[in-house]
Amino acid sequence: MTSAAPSSSLPDQPAEAGTRAPLVFGGVPEAEGFARVPITARDRVHFRVDRDLPLAEFRADLPDGVTVSHDEGEGLYRVDGPCGQGQVLADWIRAWCAGHDCTTVGLRAEAGVRRRAPRDLPPAFLDDLCRHYHPLSLKRLQRNASTVRLHVPDPDDLHQQVAEWILKAVGQYDETKGVPFGAFLATQLSKWVHDLGRNAHGRTAADTENRQQKAIAAFQAEHQRRPTERELAAYMGQSVATLRRNSQTVATLNGLRNLQSLDGGPDATEVLLPDSHEAPDQIMDEADQTLLSHALTAACASDPTAARGQRAAQPNVLGWATWYLTTWGGQTKTQVSADLGTSVRNMNVHADRVERALKDRLAELSE
Repeated sequence: MTSAAPSSSLPDQPAEAGTRAPLVFGGVPEAEGFARVPITARDRVHFRVDRDLPLAEFRADLPDGVTVSHDEGEGLYRVDGPCGQGQVLADWIRAWCAGHDCTTVGLRAEAGVRRRAPRDLPPAFLDDLCRHYHPLSLKRLQRNASTVRLHVPDPDDLHQQVAEWILKAVGQYDETKGVPFGAFLATQLSKWVHDLGRNAHGRTAADTENRQQKAIAAFQAEHQRRPTERELAAYMGQSVATLRRNSQTVATLNGLRNLQSLDGGPDATEVLLPDSHEAPDQIMDEADQTLLSHALTAACASDPTAARGQRAAQPNVLGWATWYLTTWGGQTKTQVSADLGTSVRNMNVHADRVERALKDRLAELSE
């Protein structure tokens, strides 16, 4: 590995940075490496499906010059084609999926997306660049440690996530903007940490929590105490009723995060039941509810046999929320969709996964 200039943090490259020796990766200066594979524009179609897509067949049928990538963790497909072809590609994808008994979810076309493929960079250059920025990214993320631990508690998973973020930054970095890659990466890391919550619990709920926490922190810095409900509402320019409704959304989000059993092997938890010949009916009703709640939580837990990066390897929090809030919370799917900032169709995809697993769990309980 070619040695790179030492650095203790992601560089913001102040004016005097011009006197530093440039970073060299794989024998290629950093700026030159990105210039060799410039960022280009293309139209992109994003979509999910309600079942696994036959990816090899899908790739084989794609028109010439069109590529597809699949984010297994999010279940998201991205199809890239020439500029001006986004809507045509969207219609083609919708028709192809319909012909293969797949239903698209959240399909949208995006024009003029500027990206580069990391695999097109010189392998030694990309390898050294990732090795250099990986420890610096971990140090930069220390300020977001509490948020990161909520969503990526395992150290090995965190190292993998950081590596994925560096590759994502490589794909999005525009060398023509005059901003060093290190500064661009540092900025993007903060955004992507916030996206962890948005992806797991819904855009609206995560953004509401973020705004409330920022307002509380700003009020405390100004007055050296926590605000009252009325003070916080006034500080945020909201009515008390709106603040209370948003606070309930945040409370729901925090409750979902605190479901340790989703990530802690619920099958290992023993549920003690009274003898039905001696217990009154009320106790047995409560026992039935406990069994059902346990079965639901177990059905939403991550699959230990699934490969890392697959959707099944992550706890199905959105599926749990959909079932719990509509079954016991007295809410409709439309209300839950509005609270969590996600589509009803996306909720149905996650809820269907729960239903398939829950049927097996209930069948075991009835035996």
